[in-house]
Amino acid sequence: MPDLPPFAPIPASLPATVPFVGPEQMERERGRAFAARLGANELTLEPSPLVTETLQQAATDEARWYPESTNHDLIDALASHFGYHPEEIVVGEGIDGLLGLVVRLFMAPGDRAVTSLGAYPTFNYHVAGFGGVLETVPYNNDREDLAALAARARDTGARLVYISNPDNPMGSWVAHRDVEKLCDAVPSDCLVLLDEAYAEFHTDPEAITPPGFRRPNLLRFRTFSKAYGLAGLRVGCAIGHPNLIAGFDRIRNHFGVTRLSQRAALAAIRDEAYLTSVIATVAAARERLADIARENNLTPLPSATNFVTIDCGRDGDYARAVLREILARDIFIRMPGPAPLDRCIRISTGSDAELDLVSEVLPEALKATAHI
Repeated sequence: MPDLPPFAPIPASLPATVPFVGPEQMERERGRAFAARLGANELTLEPSPLVTETLQQAATDEARWYPESTNHDLIDALASHFGYHPEEIVVGEGIDGLLGLVVRLFMAPGDRAVTSLGAYPTFNYHVAGFGGVLETVPYNNDREDLAALAARARDTGARLVYISNPDNPMGSWVAHRDVEKLCDAVPSDCLVLLDEAYAEFHTDPEAITPPGFRRPNLLRFRTFSKAYGLAGLRVGCAIGHPNLIAGFDRIRNHFGVTRLSQRAALAAIRDEAYLTSVIATVAAARERLADIARENNLTPLPSATNFVTIDCGRDGDYARAVLREILARDIFIRMPGPAPLDRCIRISTGSDAELDLVSEVLPEALKATAHI
């Protein structure tokens, strides 16, 4: 049998990696379904009725057509919604897809990117995939250390610095003035990537980056996967200087965001009453999760997201044991990876019935791990 055609050098040097093993794969391996799906920070509420109606109509009228490749109507609506000009916005297949385009657009093999150790791993995946070198900075008191990120960027000549605000996986946040300082402190040719996937859930006015905020070396990212409940449709946007945004047309998948995704996102941002209701519901669920943690002598970390990260009070081995016991009792959750963040587990907000299950299962899991 002849040899198979070889991979290109960069992918040939990498392991096959799946940053997130989904609950579906875990269910196949377990041989049974989860009773509660609270590990991926999805919105467990149904989407806006306006979205549902729009999708039903679009599936009938438009599913047979290719997407509108410029995303014109959606970009116009996003520009008005976020306080920008249309030429400052590009739409893509969620923040994950856009991060891959950013790394491809701004990093050559061997260039460096800076992120926090334990931060959202898809960015790291793309950096490796395009031959970049990743530099990491520890969290400081469960928050991203923006001053340390800037210092590492200066020391290494990094092309990209990634932060999320609010943060995943810790649920923490930083003040907007610190984001401004970061933009000013990195090298002049370094681009700051501000992932705002959870921004709709924020309540601290000092932390919220205002509409229309601009820096020539800043890209903001927003998504419909969290507060709008459209994770399965893969639609998000990047916002930045028009010259940076124009660069995406050199490499993006112009038919990557489907017609149904575009229509659903348009409907979602028009239903402000639904979003207000979602934010209130998530806040109440977040408080209940925190109460459940405290009832079991665990420490819930402050959160500005749709999840609560819970300090199990010991080391990572113990938290992983608690995680396994919870999974074994049919609740899908996740946890941070590197120490010292791995002393925690992370539980997404859910329905009353799902949180009832958490309240029942958590003490059982803790009892099962008491001997460790």
